[in-house]
Amino acid sequence: MSQSTRVIAIEEHFWAPEFVEHYPEAQTNRAPEQRRRLEDFGTLRLKEMDEAGIDVQVLSHAPTGPQRLPTEIAVDASRKVNDRLHAFIESEPTRYAGFAALAAQAPEAAADELQRSVEDLDFKGALIHGLTDGRFLDDRFFWPIFARAAALDVPIYLHPARPIPAVIDAYYVPYKDTHPAIVQAAWGFGVETATHAIRMVLSGVCEEYPNLKFLIGHMGEGIPFHLTRLDEALSRPGNQPSSFAKVFKEHFYVTTSGFFSDTALRCCIDEMGLDHVMFAVDWPFVANKPGTDWLNAAPLSQDEVDRIAHRSAEKLLRI
Repeated sequence: MSQSTRVIAIEEHFWAPEFVEHYPEAQTNRAPEQRRRLEDFGTLRLKEMDEAGIDVQVLSHAPTGPQRLPTEIAVDASRKVNDRLHAFIESEPTRYAGFAALAAQAPEAAADELQRSVEDLDFKGALIHGLTDGRFLDDRFFWPIFARAAALDVPIYLHPARPIPAVIDAYYVPYKDTHPAIVQAAWGFGVETATHAIRMVLSGVCEEYPNLKFLIGHMGEGIPFHLTRLDEALSRPGNQPSSFAKVFKEHFYVTTSGFFSDTALRCCIDEMGLDHVMFAVDWPFVANKPGTDWLNAAPLSQDEVDRIAHRSAEKLLRI
């Protein structure tokens, strides 16, 4: 990667008290250094960006966000968190951009907040954490959010969240105590988010809103590797007519967040196309420098690096 290459990292996180104060267990479970970075709005964040050669972070609230809060609290808190993030971005407008937090349990209010965040705060879309009230977002109850996102021409980032207790009990006992990461980043998060993305494709929401765009992290949560298999199996007799791969490749974009693998990257490029693959770190859950060091050394042409590092994000997010 050329030293002059601009680097935009698009799944980078922060914490705000408007959400966190309602989740004492989250405060207790976070390691002190991790929490220090999540709550940093300036010096440490910029220092670690500069050390790694990251020019822009697109910021989003880390789990846990508004979706587990009572509706009346979630709507107001989301607005306050988005205002807080906007004020921070304004302090360094060339270094930061933002994804809105949305109270998906109130879809019409969430759609209005998305529009306010895009039109008034210059946010680049929204990020939603997993299920809401035990429901995947393919439920038509949530579709006002997607109608508005399509009209505004901004993406929705489907971010992992902890699986529901029934899934944890069925799939991960007894290892959830001895190997807790199996429920989280090692496996559970990816399975949960890939399932979410697959359901969104099958729901028909992309056909209903042809301009709708989704982002998913961690090299597409494994879907690019499985794409041919998914497409073939879902086309077999007995299934409703499906163009799974076509819809997925047109409407979904994947990022490298927390997944710095040459072979996984090559698969994503070959399956999705360069315009649909973007750089992300997942800071502070993953350190910045391993991500940029990997991109620097990746077996790619300079054009491929430039498109992954910044040009595709500039186009999609209008940065």
